[in-house]
This record gives sequence, structure tokens and C-alpha cells, in this order.
Amino acid sequence: MTHENDIHVTQPTLAPLAELHPLLEQIWKSGILTHNGPLVRQFEKDAARSLGITNLVATASGTIALQMGIKALNLTGEIITTPFTFVATTSAILWQNCTPVFADIDPDTFNIDPDSIEARITNRTSAIMPVHIFGNPCAVQAIAQIARRHHLHVLYDAAHAAGVQYAGRSILEYGDMSATSFHATKILNTVEGGGCVTTDRELHERLKRMRFYGYDDSRHMIDHGFNGKMTEVHAAVGIANLKYLRKTLDDRKEKYALYKEILSTHGDLKFQKISRDCNCCYFPVVFPDETTLLKIVQALNEQHVFPRRYFHPPVNTFPGMAPSRFHTPKSDNLAKRILCLPLYLKLEKDKIEHIATRILHFL
Repeated sequence: MTHENDIHVTQPTLAPLAELHPLLEQIWKSGILTHNGPLVRQFEKDAARSLGITNLVATASGTIALQMGIKALNLTGEIITTPFTFVATTSAILWQNCTPVFADIDPDTFNIDPDSIEARITNRTSAIMPVHIFGNPCAVQAIAQIARRHHLHVLYDAAHAAGVQYAGRSILEYGDMSATSFHATKILNTVEGGGCVTTDRELHERLKRMRFYGYDDSRHMIDHGFNGKMTEVHAAVGIANLKYLRKTLDDRKEKYALYKEILSTHGDLKFQKISRDCNCCYFPVVFPDETTLLKIVQALNEQHVFPRRYFHPPVNTFPGMAPSRFHTPKSDNLAKRILCLPLYLKLEKDKIEHIATRILHFL
């Protein structure tokens, strides 16, 4: 049973309802609900400017954006990815009739380990699909070097990475393509939604066609595709929420720092090694062992605080996710001990202090 004072791991950032009304009225007046309507085009333009990217292809979800990327890059055979991720990463690979191959992670950054990637490459490998875990940039330069040496594509799962910069440019513009998410839990949300980002103009045009059955801008059928479009209503929510992106990013970093300041006083707790470019969209903490973690979860639940175990268990242990088990001890170990604490715009700082103090008191 839910309680009005429950504190969940996340909560969507939403613009005031009054700011959404004029956009909805525009939709009702035009009668255009979908098919690359004016608000979708506006959202793509405004989001590209806010995120510092050249262009954006808005989609119905981040998962569909991943599937489109695999299809648009003509990937076949094996795709190397991380086991420490949400199931959508792997299911997109399987949905496109490719085989996921799991490389282990760097236990400090939580991202895929470049050395482990290289060890997994075979003559059937067509691409690498790294994930910027919790908005922390992957080792993009090392991954690019591996890809060049072995003539592989790189398709980033950047679901967590809106607003992340690396070496002076958006992290979304690294690799052949990035697929990001605008799901309700993300830094920027359209309720449900996602997007494809690439600096390759030809690939960008193909992605636009693919989300609408293969039609080009002149409504000529020239490619294979499916229905991956974002609706006008979802775009309207995104346009309204864009005004609060900078505020949300700044707020996350302040609250992340507050958690870290309090919890760092206990030497048994470990934290993700993040770059200064991380968007701090989640606050993960690593406990000494799973038993301690479970007791902490119980203690917090009793206080109506509901953290979440991202990502437990690792996806390579799910039934049917891989034709054979891959040895990923670092991922397995982390997944047993990591817990994400509540972090969102409306969460008051005194609540964060209470949660962190409660954890220290229990320990």
C-alpha cells in the first residue's frame, strides 16, 4: 500500500501544467496528433539546441531508438555490450536478430571495460554497444580506437546521458550513433520517448525514414521501417520540460554532492568514480556485501523510503538473454552490492540528509 509521504527512487521533472496548456491547445486546433507534426519538429530543434547536438530524430522510446540504430547500421552477428544495464539494451539486440556478447565492467566507473571488449571480439562481431551508466561517460576514446582497429561500428546506449558533455561536445555525438531516452525517469522526459543522434547526415536521413515505415519527406517509400514516431502530445510535454533542463541538471549535482558529503564519512561505503561531465542523474552507493544492502533496504522501507537495486541481477543471467554464459565477475559482484538512493527535483535536501543519516546510523 502506498503512502502519501513515500519517497521513491525517482520522480519525473514536470513543467507547470499551465505551461503545457497552450501547446495542447495548438494540437487540438491543428488536429495533428502524429506523423512528424509541427511540435515534434519543434521539440527536435529545441532539444538539439539545449543538448548541444547537431540534430535529433525523436522516437517513441529509447528502446526503439536502439533497434533503429542496429537496423540503420546494418548490424549482424555479434554485438558486444555490458551485462550491467537495463534489459532494454540486450532485448534490442535480440529483437534485431543479433547476438549479445557480454564484456565485463570497470568496477570503479561501472561502465564497460575496454580491455574486456577487446577480449570478446571474434570474426562475427559487427559492433560495440557500450552504455553510459548513470550518465557517467564511457571510455569513448579507447572504445573508438578498438573499433577502428577491428573495423567495428559503435552504437551507444545513452539512455541516461542527456545533458552530458565530454571534451567540449555532447556525449551523444560520439560513436556512429547514440540512442537516448526521454522516459519519465530521465533528466529530460516526454513521458515516453527517445531519440537517435548522429553526426552522419546520410544515417540521420535514414533514421528519419525508418521511424515512419521507410517514407522520405516527400512520402515516397524508399526504405524499410516501422512505426517508431513520437506523438505531438509527447513532444508538447518535452517542449515544456526543456525549460527546466538546466535547473534539473544543477539540482541533481547539488543533491548528489550532499549525499556524497554525508555518506563519505563511513569508510565501508564505495561510490561510482565519475568524471566532472557526469549528469548525476542517479546516486548509486556500494555496500560491503549484499546482506548489509538488504538490511539497509528494509530499514529505509520502514521509513517509507524506497531505493532501487540498479541493475540486479545482471542481464546476462536472464533466461534466454545469451546463448552461453559469459564470465563477468566484476559485474556480478557490483550488482549484488549497489543501491540507488532517491534523487529528483522535488526531493527536499532535509529528506536527503535524513536518508543518508539513517544509513549511517544503521551501519
